[in-house]
Amino acid sequence: MTFSEKLNPVDEPARALAVVILNYRTPGMTVDCLETLEPELASRGDARVYVVYNASGDGSAGQIDAAIQSRGWSGWCELIRSDTNGGFATGNNAGLRKARADGGFRFALLLNSDTLVRKGAIDELLNAAEKNPDAALIGPRLEWPDGRPQVSAFRFHSPITELINAAAIGVITKLLSRFSTAMGAPDQPMQPQWVSFACVLVRKEVFETAGLLDEGYFMYFEDAALCRSAKRAGFSALYWPAAHVVHLRGGSGPVKSAAAQRKRLPAYFYASRSRYYASFYGRPGLWLANALWLIGRALSWCRERLGRGPHNAEKAPRDIWTNALDPFRPYQKPEAKG
Repeated sequence: MTFSEKLNPVDEPARALAVVILNYRTPGMTVDCLETLEPELASRGDARVYVVYNASGDGSAGQIDAAIQSRGWSGWCELIRSDTNGGFATGNNAGLRKARADGGFRFALLLNSDTLVRKGAIDELLNAAEKNPDAALIGPRLEWPDGRPQVSAFRFHSPITELINAAAIGVITKLLSRFSTAMGAPDQPMQPQWVSFACVLVRKEVFETAGLLDEGYFMYFEDAALCRSAKRAGFSALYWPAAHVVHLRGGSGPVKSAAAQRKRLPAYFYASRSRYYASFYGRPGLWLANALWLIGRALSWCRERLGRGPHNAEKAPRDIWTNALDPFRPYQKPEAKG
């Protein structure tokens, strides 16, 4: 059974905005992120930032707390210390529960530590929410520091997605393009199926109705999973390109950089993948996804034999079966030491 805890409403007047930032061994990035938030939030009076220290065992908590105190941010920002590293969903949920205990909120902004908020981005996201009352999960245009766009809008993963990704062949990608997850970063607002949780504004009603993030995911797929659960509950996602947020990538997790360098992806990625497919397609759907991945990999293997490029799947034919027999078993990452 998947995680389904709901955030119960409170009777007290709610703040307009609660911002949750999860830190895991990125104290410098976290402080940089807070610096970009200061001019956006410090004068609002109706916003509070919760930095969750995710038991990284590297002294991050002390460094971040010192920055909060020395720079006068304590009026709008506080540090939450976690004794365990339960992953992305667990850490963000800790921040959301604390925000609820502090009186609640109308909107929550989940923000990666490896992000920099451009001027006016917070106001743009909140304005988008006011203008689009049916939109419950709103994502900005994610970009590199030089302004080049990153993929910011997505379709849901499906078993056919696995064939596309494993084959990595242009003609297959083009023929099955309507099943590809990436929808780019268009210049106009649109309603994708899900948006990246590197930065996302979420209405409180999503957490009250569809539940918090599924803590069975250690990292990856939890954003698509919540958007999918929210859609089942009647909510929709919105991509709002007028809000710009820099996403440095690699600070919060190594999967994208590992994939780009054709390195083996971490076990928790595959555990999350299994949980996602079993949650929304059933166990037969997970096995179908794996079968289609293997077909795609066979096609890419033939392409490699013709000398048309390497593939990053040396261990993946085995890795895709991680938790396949028990897909709802949460992945437990070894605790950090020191």
